[in-house]
Amino acid sequence: MTVAHQIAERIHAFQAADLPPLALEWTNHAFIDTVACSLAGMAEDAPHIVMSIPGVAEAPGPATIWASDRRTNVLDATLVNGTASHALDYDDVAGVMGGHPSAMLVPSMIALGESLGSSGRDLALAYVVGYETECRIARGVHFHHYDKGWHPTATIGIFGTVAGAARLLNLTVDQTAVALGLAASFASGLKANFGTMTKPLHVGHASRNGLFAAYMARNGFTANAGAFEHKQGFLEVFNGPGTYDTGKMLADWYAPLECEGGGEPGLKPYPCCGSTHASVSRMIHLAKTHDIHAGDVETIEVMPHLRRLPHTDNPDPRSPLEAKFSIQYCVARALTDRAVKLDHFENGAENDPAVRALLPRVRAFAHPGLPADGPHQWGAEVVVHTKDGRRLASRVDNYENRGPGGQMMTSDELWTKFSDCAERVLPKSAIAPLFAKLSSVAGMATVTELTTLMRYPNLRSRAA
Repeated sequence: MTVAHQIAERIHAFQAADLPPLALEWTNHAFIDTVACSLAGMAEDAPHIVMSIPGVAEAPGPATIWASDRRTNVLDATLVNGTASHALDYDDVAGVMGGHPSAMLVPSMIALGESLGSSGRDLALAYVVGYETECRIARGVHFHHYDKGWHPTATIGIFGTVAGAARLLNLTVDQTAVALGLAASFASGLKANFGTMTKPLHVGHASRNGLFAAYMARNGFTANAGAFEHKQGFLEVFNGPGTYDTGKMLADWYAPLECEGGGEPGLKPYPCCGSTHASVSRMIHLAKTHDIHAGDVETIEVMPHLRRLPHTDNPDPRSPLEAKFSIQYCVARALTDRAVKLDHFENGAENDPAVRALLPRVRAFAHPGLPADGPHQWGAEVVVHTKDGRRLASRVDNYENRGPGGQMMTSDELWTKFSDCAERVLPKSAIAPLFAKLSSVAGMATVTELTTLMRYPNLRSRAA
């Protein structure tokens, strides 16, 4: 039996009745967080440029483009909303996946569910199964896949989109295996494009392609279900001989559920690359604990785990997107403002004189005491050397964003992030009802209950 068939069997093995309370709670949090990030992202240029391309989202259809009064086909709505979901790099992360799981699932599943008249319970099931698929495949290809330069959110996340779509479309196991084989040819996304609009486009493009693969398989299109293990297939081409383990990809599905904690899920408190978060949190801790200010600092040493550095080592960011992927900028901003917020990546904030003056004193390098292939991949230490001779240090071996198992954001924290994001594109009166609806995804009779609350006249991007 091919790897794709074995994955497909697992995709169809989990039922809605199996959804435990913790998985449903995480689903609610993930939908709140992803919709929030998507709404804020709709104020950015990237999704608007996508919509400006001839033919994109022009034809009417059943799926809503969020924060607008436009409805179009499922694929184009997913392309636009998916791009918006990642435009600010504020959406959730999964350590096991090495990427952003919910951005690949929430916009695509909502668009598809809206077109099908799916229930909230159907939507929750599709999300949980999609999340499981992303993380289980990731376990078999990392860390080589990540280190090689692929963007796992897209290259692995596409299979999660296929999985969720397979459940909503009621594909057979054989059809799902074909869709996975087709998606193996569609998978793409290079980390070289981090810090540009192409990174969020990876999400919109890959989630659209995941749906496209599922539709095509349902309608009888063919693909090689052996496209994972073939000598010129996904695993050999994307990873290479001896750098993957299909046993890990196929083992222990749903035991426990990845979204219950196994996949190391977490929500982002800072609107920048997740690889900067441990360092940002340590800098804020030091600044508040010791009342440090920029003028007190001689030098700052930033030492994240080595996997956090290749795409964030940018000591001279020249755009808001570059600043999101500059660990030097994010740490400097954490010191000057004791916070890292949305407006720190807008309107030329990267050129703030106070931060610019501090950047030459921030030195980033891999932590010598955090093993490359150790169990913890998200640690960091920040050391501040002050002008009066003090050495102040703070270290965390494995930074954990708030996720399942008692580490979720509180309702107040979720509301603060959600309202801050949503008010950029929605009337204030619309925000609380939308938050309430997202707080019980499985309780919706139909997905349209949700999308109706996101339909408002089109807003321009901030730059327009």
